[in-house]
Amino acid sequence: MYPIAPSVIHRQNTTEFHIKNVGTIPAGTVIAANIQSLHFNPELWGPVDPHVFYPERFVTKRHPLAWIPFGAGPRNCVGMRFALMEMKAVLIMPVEDLSDEGLPKVPNLDLAQFKFLITIQPNDKTLKEKLLNEIKTNNMTPFYLECVKDGELSSDDKLMETMRKVNEEKLKELDDKIEENEKAFGESEIRESYLAKSQYLCLIGDHEQSLTWLRKTYDKTVALGHRLDLIFYQLRLGLFYMDQDLIERNLDKAKTLVDEGGDWDRRNRMKVYQGLRAMSIRDFKSAAELFLDTVATFTSYELMDYQAFVTYTVVCCLVALERPKLREKVVRGSEILEILHGLPLIKEYLFSLYECRYADFFRCLATIEQNLLIQDRYLAPHATYYVREMRIIAYNQLLQSYSSLTIKGMAQSFGCSENFLDKELSRFIASGRLNCKIDKVRGIIETTRPDSKNFLYQEVIKKGDLLLNRVQKLSRVINI
Repeated sequence: MYPIAPSVIHRQNTTEFHIKNVGTIPAGTVIAANIQSLHFNPELWGPVDPHVFYPERFVTKRHPLAWIPFGAGPRNCVGMRFALMEMKAVLIMPVEDLSDEGLPKVPNLDLAQFKFLITIQPNDKTLKEKLLNEIKTNNMTPFYLECVKDGELSSDDKLMETMRKVNEEKLKELDDKIEENEKAFGESEIRESYLAKSQYLCLIGDHEQSLTWLRKTYDKTVALGHRLDLIFYQLRLGLFYMDQDLIERNLDKAKTLVDEGGDWDRRNRMKVYQGLRAMSIRDFKSAAELFLDTVATFTSYELMDYQAFVTYTVVCCLVALERPKLREKVVRGSEILEILHGLPLIKEYLFSLYECRYADFFRCLATIEQNLLIQDRYLAPHATYYVREMRIIAYNQLLQSYSSLTIKGMAQSFGCSENFLDKELSRFIASGRLNCKIDKVRGIIETTRPDSKNFLYQEVIKKGDLLLNRVQKLSRVINI
C-alpha cells in the first residue's frame, strides 16, 4: 500500500477530491475510495463518450471499495473530479496479479499452441526455437519424441539421451519416495508422493503414464476439493492433446463432484473449462454464457491469461448473443471494457458491429480471421463457419432497419463490390439465412419479414414429418 502524497490527491472540501498528478503514482495501480456513492461530474469531464472509461462503471456493489483503475480511458484520470456523499479513506493500492495463484500450469498449454502454430507455419524458426527451449528447460523427452514424429522438430540423439537420463533419475527419485512413504508414513504422505510423480509425468509430456498416475492418485484422495483438482489436471491433458472423449468424461465427473459440495472457486473454475470445451466443439452459445458467468471471478490462469479469456469471451458473445444482451453483458460490461483498452483490435471488432460501422467491421473480421481464428488451435477448425455466421449477423442487422435499399448503397456500407454482395446475398437467401429478395432490374434489395405464425406452422410440419419418419423406421425394427 502506498502513502497518499498531497500532489496526488487534493481535498477541496469535505465531500470532494480530484486527481492532480498521475505521474507520482506507480504504473499499474488503482485508487480505491471507501464511499457511500460516487457521482460523475460532466462539467469537468465533457460530453459522454461510450468508449471512454467512466468511474461509475467501476463502482462494485459487492465490495465496500470503489476501484478506479488508472489509464482505463484515453484521457486517463487527470482532472477527473468525484463528488462523494461520504469519504472515509482513500488508498492507492497495486493491482492484484492472480496469475501465480491457483493450479500450476502443468501441462503447459502454451506448448500445445506453439506445436499447432508450427504445423501452419513450418518455416518459422522463432516458434521452433521457443518450443525447443521449453522442452530443454523441463527435459520433456516424451513430448520431444512426439514433436519429432509429427515433423515439428528435427531429431537430436544427443539431446534426447541427455533428457532421458534426467527423466530416469527424477522418476527413480520419485519412486523411492513413494516406496518410503508406503512403508513408514500415512495416507496423506503417500498421496502427496503419488501426486508429485503425476505432476512430473504431466510436465514432461508422458500422456499415458500421467493419466495412469493421476487416476492412482485420485483413488488415494479423500478430500473433495483435491479430487476436483486432479480432475482439472486430466481436463488440461485433454485440452493439451484435444482429446474430446477425455475432456467430456472428466467434465461429467467434475459436475458430479461440484454438485456434491465443491467450493466457490472450483465451481467457477469448472465453468471456464466447460466454456473452453464448448468453444472447441463450436457450441458458441454455451461458451458465451459460461465465460460471462466467470468474467468477474476468473482465476483459471493455468489455462490462459485474462486478456486471452476476454478475447474468447467477446469472440463467442458476438456470434451467439442477441443485440440487447450483447449490449448489457459485453458493450457495457465493466470488467470486459477495462481489458479491451489493451486489445484495440478486439475492441474495434466489437464496437464496429454494435455501432453499425459495417465497412470497419468487415476489415476487422478479415484481420481477426487471419490473426486469431486460423492461428488458435481451439478456433481454427471453426474459422470458416465463424466468419460466415458473423457476415450473416451483419447483413441481418442492416436489413432489419429497412424495408428496401439499393444494392449499391448496401455494398458501400460494407465496403465491398456489388458483385461480391450479390453473390453473398444470393447464397444466404437460397439457404434460408436471410429474409430478403433481390430485384436485379431495379437494383434493390427488399426485406421479406416472415409472418411468425406461418413460420411456426411450417416448422411444426417440417419437424412433424421428420418425427413420423423416425417412428416408422423404429416400428419396422421392433417388428423384426
